[in-house]
Amino acid sequence: MRFLHLSDLHLGKRVCEFSMLDDQRYILEQILSLLDSTPVDGVLLAGDLYDKPVPPAEAVRLLDWFLTQLAERQLPVFAISGNHDSADRIAFGAALLQNSRVYVSPVFSGALVPIPLTDEYGTLDVYLLPFLKPAMVRHVWPDEPVESYNDALACVLRHCPPDPAHRSVLVAHQFVAGAACCESEEVSVGGVDSVDASLFDAFDYVALGHLHSPQRVGRDTVRYCGTPLKYSFSEARQHKSACFVELGPKGEVSITTAPLTPKHDLREVRGSYMELTDRRRYADTAVDDYLHITLTDEQDVPDALARLRVIYPNLMRLDYDNLRTREDQQITAPERAESITPLEHFSAFYQLQNNQPLTAEQAAFCQQLIEEIWKEGEDA
Repeated sequence: MRFLHLSDLHLGKRVCEFSMLDDQRYILEQILSLLDSTPVDGVLLAGDLYDKPVPPAEAVRLLDWFLTQLAERQLPVFAISGNHDSADRIAFGAALLQNSRVYVSPVFSGALVPIPLTDEYGTLDVYLLPFLKPAMVRHVWPDEPVESYNDALACVLRHCPPDPAHRSVLVAHQFVAGAACCESEEVSVGGVDSVDASLFDAFDYVALGHLHSPQRVGRDTVRYCGTPLKYSFSEARQHKSACFVELGPKGEVSITTAPLTPKHDLREVRGSYMELTDRRRYADTAVDDYLHITLTDEQDVPDALARLRVIYPNLMRLDYDNLRTREDQQITAPERAESITPLEHFSAFYQLQNNQPLTAEQAAFCQQLIEEIWKEGEDA
């Protein structure tokens, strides 16, 4: 039996205030084309279907379209809610969707009920486990010693051990200890939300969501498929792919991937302003990619962000790497806090938010405002 493992669609996501909806539809169309050429027996959607608990209407319509396309291909879909989703909203209409073989995890209420499938090798059970927090499990089993995320997952799996005679697939959305993270993920400080990979030992394959880098954790069959698109510049060098999982007789699992090509790549570019505006440098490049540009000029280029966007319309982030910025990085926080003026504080914040420095006119206005606020404080 063959599955496509997907996760972390994050429909409706914005990266550096750029909407990803068109890119998301493009990559979902590409995934559907892959399914047309590479038949599967089901699709596993391992959480974070949306980017927010209350997604924009356009994101809801996009997921509705994608699920409809899968249902028209008579493919069973096994979907769970992730930490970015509202479990209640994801579960809406779940009983009706089952008639189209779209199985959606209900709001967590206790032991998991397997969804059985059959092929020439017998029964294969699919378990849907939405994103869990310890409080959810304590509510169901108040007498169980559940203090951590690991305790919570262990408790749930003790109450629903898979049938050892059947092949079993678990779809889950948790942070497994030892896995590598990206900037675009929400992981608790100190790894307090992590769980041990050994908890999954009884399952033949574990389709994980939550982390954006494709990777195995502990063993090949406990796997994050990664996001279908890059959502942070820490992922710029990654190659996104679709993950196909085939389960033969009990104990035999094979995993293959197929590359996914985005509508706009997300890349990092470095050079001087003159280099990056030289037609010979950019003529044969995808100038409409999503870019993080680092300028190496020693002097700041006036209005650089707007001027570069004439050539690179999807420039997301602009930084400088020069003697000044390297010296700034070497100043410790206490020293910096004592020596910096209020105007310098605001100027640094403005540049961080807008990727360009204050103009002389803006700086003069801010200085005047600061002096008025200071005078009002003294008068009070």
